[in-house]
Amino acid sequence: QVHVVESGGGLVQAGGSLRLSCAASGRTVAYTDLAMGWFRQAPGKGREFVANIGWNGLNPDYADFVEGRFTISRTSAKNTMYLQMLNLKPEDTAVYYCKALTSSGGTYWGQGTQVTVSS
Repeated sequence: QVHVVESGGGLVQAGGSLRLSCAASGRTVAYTDLAMGWFRQAPGKGREFVANIGWNGLNPDYADFVEGRFTISRTSAKNTMYLQMLNLKPEDTAVYYCKALTSSGGTYWGQGTQVTVSS
């Protein structure tokens, strides 16, 4: 079992920046056993993919709407993932969720962190 917790959301003006963090923990979890990623969900919309990163911090991938503004990363020593968001737009307003995928196929989600971007 994996416990996933996001943090770092808040209120920011358009053009500002935020850094989201995600910590994954479990009695048998090692950072090399987890693929991790970010999703988001705006009111009245489905959950959509934002970015993901491989088992050892390799092969980052981004949704088209990111447009080069976000950077996903993770530490090698701990199961911690980050999303550095620059030049935020009002359209980025959503609840952002962390996802962890184990090597055995288990999927785990955090409770989400709110990002609000004002115009």
